[in-house]
Amino acid sequence: MEKIVDYIHVQRDRYVEELKQYLAIPSVSALPEHQADVRKCAEWSAAHMREIGLQNVKVIETPGNPIVYADWLGAPGAPTILFYGHYDVQPVDPVELWESPPFEATVREGEIYARGAADDKGQVFMHFKAVEAHMKQNGRLPVNMKFFIEGEEEVGSLHLDQFVRDNKQMLAADVVVISDSAMFARGVPSICYGLRGLVYYQIDLRGTKSDLHSGVFGGAVANPAAVLAHVLAQMKDKSGKVKIAGFYDDVRELTPEERAEWKKLPMDEKAYRKELAAPKLTGESGYTVLERVWGRPTFEVNGLLSGFTGEGPKTVIPAVSMAKVSMRLVPNQNPDKIAHLFEEYVKKVTPGTVELKLTRLHGGKPWMADFDSPYIRAAGRAIEKGFGKTPVFTREGGSIPVVATFQEELGIPSVLFGVGLPDENAHAPNEKLDLGNFHGGIIASAYLYQEIANLT
Repeated sequence: MEKIVDYIHVQRDRYVEELKQYLAIPSVSALPEHQADVRKCAEWSAAHMREIGLQNVKVIETPGNPIVYADWLGAPGAPTILFYGHYDVQPVDPVELWESPPFEATVREGEIYARGAADDKGQVFMHFKAVEAHMKQNGRLPVNMKFFIEGEEEVGSLHLDQFVRDNKQMLAADVVVISDSAMFARGVPSICYGLRGLVYYQIDLRGTKSDLHSGVFGGAVANPAAVLAHVLAQMKDKSGKVKIAGFYDDVRELTPEERAEWKKLPMDEKAYRKELAAPKLTGESGYTVLERVWGRPTFEVNGLLSGFTGEGPKTVIPAVSMAKVSMRLVPNQNPDKIAHLFEEYVKKVTPGTVELKLTRLHGGKPWMADFDSPYIRAAGRAIEKGFGKTPVFTREGGSIPVVATFQEELGIPSVLFGVGLPDENAHAPNEKLDLGNFHGGIIASAYLYQEIANLT
């Protein structure tokens, strides 16, 4: 491994320049005007995988955006890694808050700023470079590898589950490696062993056929904006618990051992609040911040729309109101069951003075791994070699729905091997990736392949 690590050190500047090319492609999957850019990014990914020595490279059509596949299967008897990532990115709005253009990657104080830098192009690219280092120095990989890069992760991976079901033989492997998560903190490398799931809905209320003069009609008809506010207010009690009947029935409770381990982590709730510029932290009573965001389910309002919102007054009763809401789920909660309970509860608390429409937009199942598995331990050793520190074990409050799909459809475990940071601004202006973490991640990824090969 010494010559591979030396090669990675020597190529450091080139890696950054190549990453800038990848980040320059505005592969925003949520916006139709970027459809050609999404395809361009798929083609770029495929071309680069061919360049580094991967084989059987394909850009595969789906009902949505293309999937890019490549493999190298020249290690008979060795384990097979399925690497999953995504090349699509979030929209950049509000663009005026970016300190540099979102698709012109800029390095400032050891960090590279661009949309997709951390989520997920930068973390995908570090595995491309780890593969390249092995191939350039040894002419081969120590394990068999399959790359599976999708272009719809940021819009809910709508076609991914069916693709996995239809291509089980092509995707067959021993373990999935995913680099789409963050370290616990700067200088604290981590292995993530749990993800929350997601149920996402749009609530639409209609009161009348059109907006009405509030002086002429006020007091005679329901105001959908006020009704929506009332409905949303019924979702949580004063202690922060979700009031939907049956919501907590299947929740896997945190163990005393797990809570004790999390308390050892370098978490300063006062600094956390200050960094967020929040007047005060809140959440479900009886739990720490980490326990709330990693191990407890939530209900959140993600967006609201109703009535007149321009400058100055306009005295109307809006005809319609809309809210986008989400529920983060923890292990053992089933998204379909929670969706049913949510719909029944919303119907119960919505008065008959408005028409109600509920639209389920997307979601995913929660996931949790056995962090005593040999693959998790191999990842821990690789991260320690790449970063010089023993990793901590964490969960993640976000969702990567495909992780549960891989477990259910392919029957294989996953290892979350991320090098982002909590302040990386993923999904927000000024997204960034620490270049020290990027470089350490390439080294750790190269070691990971060898560590998994050593398991045979």
